[in-house]
Amino acid sequence: MIDHPAFRFLIAGGSAAAVNWLARLMLSQVLPFGTALILAQGVGMAAGFWLYRVFVFQAANGSLRRQLAAFLAVNAVSAGIVLMASLAAAAVLARGLGLAVPFAEGIGHAFGIGVGAVANYVGHRLLTFPGPADLNAAR
Repeated sequence: MIDHPAFRFLIAGGSAAAVNWLARLMLSQVLPFGTALILAQGVGMAAGFWLYRVFVFQAANGSLRRQLAAFLAVNAVSAGIVLMASLAAAAVLARGLGLAVPFAEGIGHAFGIGVGAVANYVGHRLLTFPGPADLNAAR
């Protein structure tokens, strides 16, 4: 269980998500929420690529260039998912439930990251860091 890629993904992804969330928290002090979300996504992506490549999928074999291109493509889709889910959740929490905006944005962002995590795992497992079984299944 502990050595399963999905478990390692949760740990690495959780770490990258924490970096993302903390970066957004700091960036929100000087930037609008949406802009801070996008920039924080980039910081989290950099941490995530390294963590996934080294600790999750152990993809030392394979072209770094191809992996990086696939990683960016998967995360571009994920960034859109995270942005839409975060903005929607923050709006519902702030306007619909009357939660203070900073709290609504923080909770909304955490929700968006969670929604994006599912798409990330599938995309990275199949496209960015495919194992031999994944490569054979794709043929």
